[in-house]
Amino acid sequence: MKKGKKEKGGIFQRLRRGLARTQGLLVGGADDLLRPGRGLDEGLYEELEEVLIVADVGVEATTRLIEGVRREVKKKGITDASEVLPLLRQEVLEILQPYEAPLAIERTGDYPFVVMVIGVNGTGKTTTIGKLAHRFGSQRKRVVVAAADTFRAAAIEQLEIWSDRAGAHFVRHGSGADPSAVAFDAVKTAQAKKYDLVFIDTAGRLHTKENLMEELKKVKRIIGRELPGAPHEILLVLDATTGQNAIAQARTFHEALEVTGIALTKLDGTAKGGIIVAIAQELGVPLQFVGVGEGVEDLQDFRAESFVDALFSQTT
Repeated sequence: MKKGKKEKGGIFQRLRRGLARTQGLLVGGADDLLRPGRGLDEGLYEELEEVLIVADVGVEATTRLIEGVRREVKKKGITDASEVLPLLRQEVLEILQPYEAPLAIERTGDYPFVVMVIGVNGTGKTTTIGKLAHRFGSQRKRVVVAAADTFRAAAIEQLEIWSDRAGAHFVRHGSGADPSAVAFDAVKTAQAKKYDLVFIDTAGRLHTKENLMEELKKVKRIIGRELPGAPHEILLVLDATTGQNAIAQARTFHEALEVTGIALTKLDGTAKGGIIVAIAQELGVPLQFVGVGEGVEDLQDFRAESFVDALFSQTT
């Protein structure tokens, strides 16, 4: 029991450190505005709106948050600014909670469960796959990892290192090979040997390139043809440090491939974590993981309550 509490506290502290910049921008800024004795006027709401925008919460989510705070202030008859921060916390939680959806590997009798991992190069796709392979391998799942980003030799080598560490079976072809062929072989291998889970890494040269989207659609088609219903998850990896550009990337990938989950990486204290609120509000795609560091244990299931607790922990 004591060990569990220690681990839980450690996870919370890593998340809190990862949100340090956002705490400073959002909570710190709001603290300055929402000081005891200040009345509630239009100027306050305008300044609070600016704080939210600077924290990368996005225009759409900011509008919803301000409207929600106004509504609760009126409903509760609040007249002092110091009582507004808990209302803001609750409004943020209400945006995030419906999209809390940790990845669940469900065995239906058909092998394997296939996860296609997509995203722009540099977002942390390869390390995310490595960490997930380690996680599910530790849960006694038999894992296959496929290097279908065949355009980057360094990515293939890095993924192989992660696979070896996780004890996963690794499938690769030569540099420049057809990505769909790699995905096909990975699924066939998993079917033949009854592996539980397949992670397929994919290329992500530029999300604006039409040929990349067509290539990814082909990979998806080939997987589905070989195993009806697959890929069971299409996990989009986004870099939190890219701010609103992550929203543009997500829209493009979602329109092309119907993303089923998001992993937000690099919440390491330098990113504006408010982007996760914008993602939930504007995209409506399940939030599955947040990455708060380089360690294997630093890829965490997204939990809305824990995220909001960490974000507002210094002041509530």
